[in-house]
Amino acid sequence: MIEVSDLPHFIAAFNAGSVVCLFAGYLYVKGGNVARHRLSMLGALAFSGAFLVVYVLYKANSGFAKFGGEGTVRPVYFTILTIHVLGAIAITPLAPVLVWRAFSGRFEAHKRLARITWPIWMFVGISGVVVYVMAVHMYPYAHG
Repeated sequence: MIEVSDLPHFIAAFNAGSVVCLFAGYLYVKGGNVARHRLSMLGALAFSGAFLVVYVLYKANSGFAKFGGEGTVRPVYFTILTIHVLGAIAITPLAPVLVWRAFSGRFEAHKRLARITWPIWMFVGISGVVVYVMAVHMYPYAHG
């Protein structure tokens, strides 16, 4: 049985999976392999969708996690977290528009938007894993 306390591990894994797919998709499109690019990007979308579902379930059942780090690491962590959240907010409408443009055959518009969306999406995925490692493994909150 999966416990609520296990969900951050899944959330981080889904973020990592999206990063791998995004990177592969980038390499495939640069290499001219549109079919594999499409599959990789659909994989990134699936991982991100799974992330969103599990994240909402986790937050609905646990609230916001507390960060246990003290001193200089606190502003570093909260800066990364803030930029991560702002990027996640930005990517939420951008990714579906990007996919819609690709599937509707508007490839030039897709390409223009991808140049903006891809780096944000990559940052969100990578920073999500960094936030997880910092909050869960490096500086967990000690209930006291």
